[in-house]
Amino acid sequence: MPLKTIAFAVAALSAVAFAAPASAAGPELLEAGKLQAATEGTFAPFSMRAPDGTLDGLEIRVMKEVARRMNVEYVPVLIKWDSLLVGLEADQFDVISAAMDITPERQKRVTFADGWLESGGRILTAPTSTIKSAEDIKGKTVGALVSSTFAKLAEEKGATVKGYKAEADAIQDLINGNVDAVVTDAIAGAWAIKEARLPIVMTDDYVSRVQKGFATKQGKPELVAAMNKALAEMVADGTYAKLTSELIGFDPAPKEPIRSLK
Repeated sequence: MPLKTIAFAVAALSAVAFAAPASAAGPELLEAGKLQAATEGTFAPFSMRAPDGTLDGLEIRVMKEVARRMNVEYVPVLIKWDSLLVGLEADQFDVISAAMDITPERQKRVTFADGWLESGGRILTAPTSTIKSAEDIKGKTVGALVSSTFAKLAEEKGATVKGYKAEADAIQDLINGNVDAVVTDAIAGAWAIKEARLPIVMTDDYVSRVQKGFATKQGKPELVAAMNKALAEMVADGTYAKLTSELIGFDPAPKEPIRSLK
C-alpha cells in the first residue's frame, strides 16, 4: 500500500476517534457503554413501579439522567437492601443508586459520588397549626415511630411523644386531631402529602439532616468524577428540580453536597 494511502487511512481513523462520543468512565464500567445501577424497586418514592409497570422514583429518574449525560445506557439491577454492599464489592453492578445515607462508616467501605439528595426529620402539622418550627413543639403531643431517632429528637425539643408502629397510623392520628404534630422523614412526608393529597403541611425547618449518595466500589475515580459532573450540570440547568419536584413537591438537592472523598 502506498505511503500516501496509509497516511490518509491513519488520518481518517484518527478523525473518527476524536469525533466519536466516548462513553464517560468507560474503562471503569463492568460492561462498556452500560451503567448498571442497583436499586430495590420497592421503596417509594425513591424507587417504585409506575402505573404502566416501569420503574420510577427519585433515584430512578436522577440516575437515568446521569447515565444519559455520561453517554451510557442505564441498566437497573433489582436487589434487596441487605445485599447491596456485598453485591457492589463482588462486581455485580457498577453503582448503588438505592437511597443510601452517606455515613463515615460507609465511606470507609465505598466511594460516594457527591450527595445527590438531602432528607432528614421534618414536622408535619395541620395547616391551621401554630407550630411553625421545631422550637414550637415544646409542650405539644407529637407522633413518631416507636424508638426512632425522630422520637428522641422530639423529646429533646420538649414534646410529649406518642409512639407508633406504623407511620401511616401517626399521620392518620394527626389528621384526626389526636396529636399536634408528627416528626418523620422529609421525603416520606412530602410523598405522602402529595400522593394522597393529605390535609397537612410540613414546617420549613429540619430537626435533623442526612444526605443520600450514589455508591461505587473504591478505586473508580473516573466513574465518580463523571457522575459528579452530570449531577452538577443537572442541578445547574434545572433538570434535577423538574424531575424530583414532580414527585414530592419540592427540590431536595443539597445546598452544600457532601463531596466525594479522594
